[in-house]
Amino acid sequence: MSARREVIVRTASGELEGVFEKGLYAFKGVPYAAPPVGDLRWMPPQPAAGWRGAKPAREYGPIAPQTVFQAPGFVEEPEPQSEDCLFLNVYSPGLDGARRPVMVWIHGGAFCMGSGSMQAYRESTLPRSGDVVLVTFNYRLGFLGFLNLEEATGGRIPSTGNEGLLDQVAALRWVRENIAGFGGDPGNVTVFGESAGGMSIGCLLAMPEARGLFHRAIIESAVGEMARTRDASLGITEEFFRAAAVGDGDVAALRRLPLEQLLRAQRLVAARTGQGAAPAIPAADGAVMPRMPLDALESGLGMRIPTLVGSNCEEDRFFSMMNPRLFQIGERELRDTAARYVAAEDVEHLLEAYRTARAARGEPTGPFEIFTALNTDVLFRTTALRIAGAQCRHAPGGWNYLFGWKSPAAQGLLGACHALEVGFVFGRYDDSFCGTGPEADGLSRAMQDAWTSFARTGDPGCPSLGPWPRYSENRATMIFDRASRLEQAAYDPERRIWDSVKTLKYSNMP
Repeated sequence: MSARREVIVRTASGELEGVFEKGLYAFKGVPYAAPPVGDLRWMPPQPAAGWRGAKPAREYGPIAPQTVFQAPGFVEEPEPQSEDCLFLNVYSPGLDGARRPVMVWIHGGAFCMGSGSMQAYRESTLPRSGDVVLVTFNYRLGFLGFLNLEEATGGRIPSTGNEGLLDQVAALRWVRENIAGFGGDPGNVTVFGESAGGMSIGCLLAMPEARGLFHRAIIESAVGEMARTRDASLGITEEFFRAAAVGDGDVAALRRLPLEQLLRAQRLVAARTGQGAAPAIPAADGAVMPRMPLDALESGLGMRIPTLVGSNCEEDRFFSMMNPRLFQIGERELRDTAARYVAAEDVEHLLEAYRTARAARGEPTGPFEIFTALNTDVLFRTTALRIAGAQCRHAPGGWNYLFGWKSPAAQGLLGACHALEVGFVFGRYDDSFCGTGPEADGLSRAMQDAWTSFARTGDPGCPSLGPWPRYSENRATMIFDRASRLEQAAYDPERRIWDSVKTLKYSNMP
């Protein structure tokens, strides 16, 4: 094991003192923007102040204010919280002129939870295995990052509901200006993220301010349309004023609103609107984000860059574990669920198509299995395929994957659920949630090889997996599992059934 020693890197703001430990140079808690506190609450991110002398960068900074959430298989150590949360972390194999590919991770958590310093991302093997520079960061969450106040305050607080996304843009600008000093190539930056992080990337692809700040994108398990309409965003703002007991347009009251009261209002709005854990998400406000992200990509108006996108085969089982009664769901509840997605006359046709497709593959066809398959496809897989198709038509290419490895947690009930792939990407897989052993080692190696190959060349094909054609070529799909493999038109009966039914609007559930 390498001895720990201190190292210095100069940035545009001043010198940073990091450490060399376990084969990596690490710089933690680096401010990439000014603290968004006081009069800067709800404002776009402002430049960070410079400093004299070497600033210690050996400890993680506080994370965005949030309600601590524990999910099956996740046990996170509490991290200090503060509105002063705009910090990033850099991990590099070498502080030299090697100009390595840069991979910038955008964390998930329903835009209300998570951080760039979660245990799941610490001591990742990704930078060493792929010889890349890894950057993780915090951004404002919940109603501090995604609340449209411009209209309600007459422009005195000009927040559009996308300040959390603008934080991400600010972090990417910091990378462009400073990453060369950490052994990275500012001309070869790949953003990658999962769930709300994947949705964020979908939004960034549609944002003019993000153009030119990254060159490739990896989107894991993005949800639905990835943003709200402006009108829906304004409706959430009205609910917030009621829940927070603040008068419309009372700027002074908003500025001094205690953090606990703000978080309590956030929870109330989630309960009243049926938004679950995600009352605050980005919005197509017409300015920061001119159009809904999927519309922009499918119209060719988004960033035309290589994009690797996919989902997990049983995403919805993660959320079902939070409501155990769903495991006992019956046929009537199953039909009610299907009726949220398709016209009444198509419900039986849809359910029968899923039963037939699953039976042909030897998979269970009970109500719970069909229920979770429907939710998974509507909310996750459909989004992935639309992105892959759009980038194949308008960009250098789109690549698609499905993650099929099953979690051993909860006696196997979680299956190939939401967030399961993250541990394998970062090389932080364990016995309880992910599973371990030689096959897990091989899966992690294959995913890391593909992700870093894509970051380096724009092609996820690699020695661990072999060639990986674009999705446009016979709907080529990489299946990540105990024995990863390339399939043409994977799970195509389920995909095709959605072309033959009348679909209804559905809610985002990041």
